[in-house]
Amino acid sequence: MPTARSRRQAAPGTATAFTRFVLCGGGVGVAAGFAVTALGAWIPWVLANALVTVVSTVLSTELHARFTFGTGGRATRRQHAQSAGSAAAAYVVTCLAMFVLEHLAAAPDAMLRQTVYLAASALAGVGRFAVLRLLVFARHRSRAATPAPTPLRRPLRAVTATASAPVDRAALRRAA
Repeated sequence: MPTARSRRQAAPGTATAFTRFVLCGGGVGVAAGFAVTALGAWIPWVLANALVTVVSTVLSTELHARFTFGTGGRATRRQHAQSAGSAAAAYVVTCLAMFVLEHLAAAPDAMLRQTVYLAASALAGVGRFAVLRLLVFARHRSRAATPAPTPLRRPLRAVTATASAPVDRAALRRAA
């Protein structure tokens, strides 16, 4: 059974983590794009986007905890909550992009809507990767395990005991 230490050592580098992020998060994102488009035909688009964002965030947070960032286990409640914050920002970005599209194009077709949504999702995804990598799934070493950094100082010289003449205490008192 892997220990926390072996899982920590097996954590992927940034390039590997980003590749996994794109595969896991991108796969969920593409599926979410189709789901938003399909749901948007029956319910208001903003509500469809909100529902799909919640479901896709929970799913992708689990995938990122298990595979992308190498924690080797399920995401904690704290990680889900922090991931939800970054997903809320992504939701605002996608809503803003769709709002701008609706005001620039009189009647955008499904392909244009899908393209704009996926482009906005990709932009928000890069930001989410940074947040998840640096904050949510960051590796924090225990302070006890890591020695505190010491400032650079000149090396101390060794003091050796030598035989000396007897000390005149009266002379020392007068000097002080």
